[in-house]
Amino acid sequence: MLLSTKAQQKQQASAHIHYSNLHSSLLIKLHLMATSSLVVVQLLMVSLLASTFVLSSAAGRTFDKDFDITWGDGRGKILNNGQLLSLSLDQASGSGFQSKDEYLFGKIDMQLKLVSGNSAGTVTAYYLSSQGPTHDEIDFEFLGNLSGDPYTLHTNVFSQGKGNKEQQFHLWFDPTADFHKYSILWNPQRIVFSVDDTPIREFKNSESIGVPFPKNQPMRIYSSLWNADDWATKGGLVKTDWTNAPFTASYQNFNAEACVPSSGDSSCTSGSPSSNKNAWLTQELDSTNQGKMKWVQKNYMIYDYCKDTKRFPEGMPVECATSNLS
Repeated sequence: MLLSTKAQQKQQASAHIHYSNLHSSLLIKLHLMATSSLVVVQLLMVSLLASTFVLSSAAGRTFDKDFDITWGDGRGKILNNGQLLSLSLDQASGSGFQSKDEYLFGKIDMQLKLVSGNSAGTVTAYYLSSQGPTHDEIDFEFLGNLSGDPYTLHTNVFSQGKGNKEQQFHLWFDPTADFHKYSILWNPQRIVFSVDDTPIREFKNSESIGVPFPKNQPMRIYSSLWNADDWATKGGLVKTDWTNAPFTASYQNFNAEACVPSSGDSSCTSGSPSSNKNAWLTQELDSTNQGKMKWVQKNYMIYDYCKDTKRFPEGMPVECATSNLS
C-alpha cells in the first residue's frame, strides 16, 4: 500500500419547483438542471444501487458471522462469542482476516486497540480492497514505533490499480491504551476517513478533471498484522525487537451500513437514499465536521503527497491544483 490524497471539483444542481392550479388539481413540476454530466452519473448510480444491491445492516454483528481468519496458523482468534477478534505477530508469522461479504459503497466502522509498547517495525493494516492488477483500495495503516513515540496513521486511495495519494497523521491520543473507532465512509461522491467520528481526510470524486475514483469494483474488508521493519519505522532504520513478541492487535464493535452485491429483489436503500437509515449514500461533511478535519490536518498531519514537490518533478497530480482538496 502506497501513499495518497485527493482532489475534486464539487458540482451542484439547482431545482425549481413551480406550483399551478389546473381544474382544482395541484400540479408540481420539478426541474433539475445538473451543472455537469458527473452529477447526473452520480445520481444515476445512487438510483441503480436501489435496484441491484441489498443493504447490509448492523443487526447481529459478530466476527464469526462476518469474517474469516485467512492466515496466521492460529495467530488470529475470535473470542467472547464473536464479540472480539485478535491478531498476533511473532518472528515466524503474522496473521490476518477478511470479510465474508463484498461491499460497493458503505459506511464501515471498526474499533481497534493497537500493539502496545515497542511496536517498531510492525504494521496493522485495516482496509477495503478488490482484487487484480486494476484493483481499488481504501487504506488505513498503522505504523508502529518505539515506546513513547507516536504511531503513524497512513491513509491511501487506489483506483484502477493506481495509488500514490498518501496522507499521514499522528493521533491525538494513545491508540494502544484503549479501543478507538476508525471509519470509512464511501459513497459515489466522496471517501471520508474518520477517527472516533472526527473526519481526518476527504477524497472527493474528481472524475470531471480526469482523476479515477473507486466506484465499480466491490471490495472486501481486510486486516492484518505483519512485520515490515524494512520500511515501517523511520524508513526502516528501526527494526522489530522480537524479544517483545508476540505483538497483538484487537478488534471489536464492527459495523457496516453498506450495499452488498445481490441478485435478489431487496433494495439496497429500502427507500429513499436520503432517509436517515441510508443517509450515508449521499452524506457530505457539514461545516462543523469540515472544521474538525481542518483542525486535525493543521495539528496532526505529517505528510501530504500534494505538498511533496520533490516527488513529482514533472508536475503535481492534477487534483493537487484544485481548491477542493481536503
